[in-house]
Amino acid sequence: MPPLSRLHLVLPLALALAVVSGASGVSAATPPAQPKEGPGGQAYLAASVVKRVLGRAGAVTFAYYGNGPAQAEGRPVAVLLHAWGAVNPQAYGAWIEHLARSGYLVLFPRFQEVGRTRPVDAGGNAATLVKEALAELAGDQEAKPDTSRVALIGHLAGVPLAANLAARAKANGLPVPRLIFGAVPGGIARDDKARGIALHDLNDIDPATLIVTVIGDRDARAADIAARRVMREATAVPTDHKLMVRALSDDHGFPALSATLAAPAGGNPAYDVAQLKLPTADPKQKPAPFKWSADMTLTGEQTVLVGQINAAGTDSLDYLAFWKTFDMAAAAAFSGQNATSLKSNPRFIDMERWSDGWPVRRLSVETPRPPAPPKPAAPGAAPAVAKPAAKPTASGRGQ
Repeated sequence: MPPLSRLHLVLPLALALAVVSGASGVSAATPPAQPKEGPGGQAYLAASVVKRVLGRAGAVTFAYYGNGPAQAEGRPVAVLLHAWGAVNPQAYGAWIEHLARSGYLVLFPRFQEVGRTRPVDAGGNAATLVKEALAELAGDQEAKPDTSRVALIGHLAGVPLAANLAARAKANGLPVPRLIFGAVPGGIARDDKARGIALHDLNDIDPATLIVTVIGDRDARAADIAARRVMREATAVPTDHKLMVRALSDDHGFPALSATLAAPAGGNPAYDVAQLKLPTADPKQKPAPFKWSADMTLTGEQTVLVGQINAAGTDSLDYLAFWKTFDMAAAAAFSGQNATSLKSNPRFIDMERWSDGWPVRRLSVETPRPPAPPKPAAPGAAPAVAKPAAKPTASGRGQ
């Protein structure tokens, strides 16, 4: 075929492809925005957020609440326990702002100094920081914490920390939380000597506590195992106070929604720790003795995950899978309702619609099964010796 004839064929084909490509880009459906009102929505009580630093050098808690006077009954308290290594509140700044402007007093205890804190010490650090922060704010009429309405939010390794804090609340002089909200649980160690956070005596969690976990469908196996283990070991909490939620990825439009381990995070540079003045060490006070151990450092997988957490943006999964579910779970917990009220509410699982009207894949919910009763022994048979349950080892990817 002569060159000119080939050119006459190629040009119309290239033009047609360009038109089709441009048209598909223009018509690509966009995911739902943050709701105007309701759970997860932007009908906020406050226009801006007060940011404070409490504590001392190396042991600080960041406190956030909406500007203006607190409600007459005080502010409900949300304690946000970060993933292992994600110590900058900027990574969770979007969620912190949503909570603070919605009326919460948000506490972000930095229970870890990266490269200097052992996982086994993280729980004690968190308990001390939260206790001291609440004591410092107790008489503050602007912060005004209402310790009868406390929710613990954990992300990855922050979830077993939250469970341990709830179990030891009375012993540590902390208010008993009404809600444990586990966003993608992970980082559970088999014991205190392994890398990760070991679970301790979860049977001491108050039976009235509501426990809700939300995982994604990406890297889901470890998070699912961790969520089920927390539910299983919280033996005093009845089944109707437990709910497991799964968020599903959806690539119907652009940008796609990807329910990964980092999905609960959402950065906001206004919450960068560099924006605040941290307390300096007292030169007259000798630093505590320091002994290095390997579990203080981040593994390669943890470093990658922390980078993903710090780089995370906000999308429909934040608004509808995490913020909305927490808002609804907290409302239920603070009013004395159980998880059945959430499971039966169609709003709880609804993820709204893409801009072309196609529904976003809804959340799936599951009530964990109660432990099976032991089988009766056969007449005359010797009693069986129960084998200890195998405990999963810590996973760096799940911290």
